Amino acid sequence: MARVLMKGNEAIGEAAIRAGCRFFFGYPITPQSEVPEYLAKRFPEVDGHFIQAESEVAASNMIYGAACSGTRVLTTSSSPGISLMSEAISYCAGTEVPVVFVNIVRAGPGLGGILPSQGDYWQATRGMGHGDFRILVLAPNCVQEAADLIMLAFDLADKYTNPVMILGDGIIGQMMEPVEFGEMVDPETLPEKPWALTGAKGREPNILTSLFLDPNVLEALNQRLLAKYRQMEAVEKRWETYNISDNMDLAVYAWGTMSRIGKTAIDELKERGIEIGLFRPITLYPYPYEAAGEVASKAKKLISIELSTGQMIDDVRLAAPGREVNFFGRQGGIVPTPEDVRDEFLKLIES
Repeated sequence: MARVLMKGNEAIGEAAIRAGCRFFFGYPITPQSEVPEYLAKRFPEVDGHFIQAESEVAASNMIYGAACSGTRVLTTSSSPGISLMSEAISYCAGTEVPVVFVNIVRAGPGLGGILPSQGDYWQATRGMGHGDFRILVLAPNCVQEAADLIMLAFDLADKYTNPVMILGDGIIGQMMEPVEFGEMVDPETLPEKPWALTGAKGREPNILTSLFLDPNVLEALNQRLLAKYRQMEAVEKRWETYNISDNMDLAVYAWGTMSRIGKTAIDELKERGIEIGLFRPITLYPYPYEAAGEVASKAKKLISIELSTGQMIDDVRLAAPGREVNFFGRQGGIVPTPEDVRDEFLKLIES
């Protein structure tokens, strides 16, 4: 397929189709509503099934049921909508079924506003729902990567029989950029899922549940899930580095759109002879601590730049124990300019 100019939300919808997803259940909320709008129009062309649920709670439980049948299924929402889905996400993790969620983050807390934010970092990486479970979290910084990571998300969800989330700040969903898609996956060619609920024709019934009243059985489940998360942490870390050298004045940590703003500021200061490198986690869980720590060891000072009050700072500190981690960010949907970020870098370096 040739490169086409698409809004991020539309590219997410098309990528899901190309990944073999034919079921979408969701509810409109700004700034992600173009995903269901796109799929409502596009799904009939590929024999897909689209349902606008009466609420995010309903949509998330529809997804749970569809995932139990072994099909690839998607929902998308934005911050408060994802909060309403958190119970079902925990059920999916406990039942060990693959689902893909997309959160195009808006400013909060509460109803907040419809402008972009990165304030759901803690929610995605630490507080997605009740119980001892984790979800893989992938964070794109452009429309092309959003499409690519959707394809990857469905593969990872199937690989680990676990929920996977794409976490994109509102800018990712709303901006338009050229994007190229991979080949269409035929859902009929996907690997069989012997655990799925398909009517028990010619076999013993499968039982999928997250309710285990025997504490020993429930503990065994938790231990099996923990082993799965350790495997994710061992092999699924992804990241990008930019302009890294051995004796940097500053190491910058950023994800999503803020990484692009940071790169622009770095390029300008490089022309002045100031050495600044950037580390961008692509997987927010599992966080690439070792790689992030190696970058920190090459820099005199560290800073995290975010569209939040500094939620990723916790992970940067874990990556670089004992180091001071500075912070610059805006909230409420305000996006700093590269010049704003450049000036913060200069103030920190000169202090």
